[in-house]
Amino acid sequence: MAFPTIQLLLCILWLSSEQMWEILRYCRANKLHMNIQNLIVTYLRALALLLSCVESLKPGHDSTTLNRSSFPAGFLFGAGSSAYQYEGAAHADGRKPSIWDTFVIENPEKIWDHSTGDVADEFYYLYKKDVGLMKEIGLDIFRFSISWPRVLPNGKISGGVNWKGVDFYNSLINQLLSNGIEPFVTLFHWDVPQALEDEYGGFLSSEIVNDFRDYADFCFQEFGDRVKYWVTLNEPNLFGKNGYATGSLAPGRCSNYIGNCTEGNSATEPYLVTHHLILSHATATNLYRQRYQASQKGTIGIIVGTIGEVPKYQTVSCMKASLRALDFGVGWILHPMTFGDYPKTMRYLVGNRLPNFTDEQSILVKGSLNFVGVNYYTARYVEDSNSNSSLLSYTTDSHVTYSTEKNGIPIGELIGPSWLYMYPRGLRDISLYIKKKYNLPIYITENGMADPNNISIPIDEALNDGKRIMYHQLHLSYLVQAIKKGVDVRGYSVWSLLDGFEWSYGYSVRFGFTYVDYSNGLKRYLKSSAFWYQNLLQKKNATMDDHSLLLFSM
Repeated sequence: MAFPTIQLLLCILWLSSEQMWEILRYCRANKLHMNIQNLIVTYLRALALLLSCVESLKPGHDSTTLNRSSFPAGFLFGAGSSAYQYEGAAHADGRKPSIWDTFVIENPEKIWDHSTGDVADEFYYLYKKDVGLMKEIGLDIFRFSISWPRVLPNGKISGGVNWKGVDFYNSLINQLLSNGIEPFVTLFHWDVPQALEDEYGGFLSSEIVNDFRDYADFCFQEFGDRVKYWVTLNEPNLFGKNGYATGSLAPGRCSNYIGNCTEGNSATEPYLVTHHLILSHATATNLYRQRYQASQKGTIGIIVGTIGEVPKYQTVSCMKASLRALDFGVGWILHPMTFGDYPKTMRYLVGNRLPNFTDEQSILVKGSLNFVGVNYYTARYVEDSNSNSSLLSYTTDSHVTYSTEKNGIPIGELIGPSWLYMYPRGLRDISLYIKKKYNLPIYITENGMADPNNISIPIDEALNDGKRIMYHQLHLSYLVQAIKKGVDVRGYSVWSLLDGFEWSYGYSVRFGFTYVDYSNGLKRYLKSSAFWYQNLLQKKNATMDDHSLLLFSM
């Protein structure tokens, strides 16, 4: 069967993807020429990768030209970091171990390159130079976390204050402010002091609520006169899931039928830990509001980890599965903080494994947010799961099956690690969902993609990160759409300022706008994306022409 390729291509370009699948099924059923089938499959895969670009390039979306005027007045642009991923100096100046220091030593097989955060980027020593880079790029805010065991090495005020650690954060805050950059400070980014883990099991125990309150109180006293943006907890939903359900991250606990863990209970511990995290947040927030907010004039919130929960098919069961997935992810945290209790779906499906709030706790938790930080990277297709295993786990309680492909076509382009598929419209969709369901002001606190750490390529080549520019361009374009639809989005921070230690991936991937040369004294080099961001932040048009967008997506 002869059919010129260019003619076939011109024909299929006029057809919808559904029509194309019908043609492909017909070809396979009738064993028609493989060249036609292969061309159709290639077209469909390319279509999946191009959809986000094509959508954003439609007239009226203003997505290929962005500048500060594309966003509301006072909108804050920044970059993110965390203590364990950046600071290094793990054993210096009085700091004691966190659960992450222990985890990487006891579970090297759970870190891709068997690395640790002992040195990381040595931000503890090089922060002044890095603040200089932030100023050069033009950041409004810099999000960093305070290392609990660097400030309180034994986890408690009664265990003594490490004033060298306090001096470091005071100096960092002052350095940021003197360069016109507002500190956006996270109190807990997964680094529980090992002393508290040893004493009573960390967040498995309700004892930690008061210890966290005291730690937060100390930070408000010491730094609050200059810090206007506080985050109590980073991604408590992911800390509960990955630390206690799958065991993939510190402290590495799970049931042995779920993962490679020596102890834990995936059916109960994620819920108990997250319950204590929520109470810790509410207690610290209440303290801040009562003692400090009026005089210090700051705001306080929490950060949730999100993904795009995309119904795999336009069916009722898939739609319901998507909503359940949102309840078990975002709703797990935001529902109690808005309405005083967990989502009804969680109450029904988890039953008595889900802890209860007392009346007093419910009042404390409800309304405990001034804003929500949203971390968004990727998306998954979701559909109803029919499995009814007797082996209970948070990972299966929602009765949702996740996948990255539909009919052999990926949900987006795979970029960087195996979990990161580019799906920019998901940032718009999750923002709209939070507005509709919880009506909270939003800061996008993490958004980014990774390149593999390929030491065989020259640095000059590694600095040319066009895909990262495309990734952020598209996500910002969809964020503009959410803002135009009435979502109160107040800021956007990229992940990340620097390449760093990326949890289970170690140093095998690079998320930074700044290249860190790990083999040459941790020297920093701004990537092309940093200069693109600089143009955007200096009120110039940060653009990519349509041809470039299409090339990058292939």
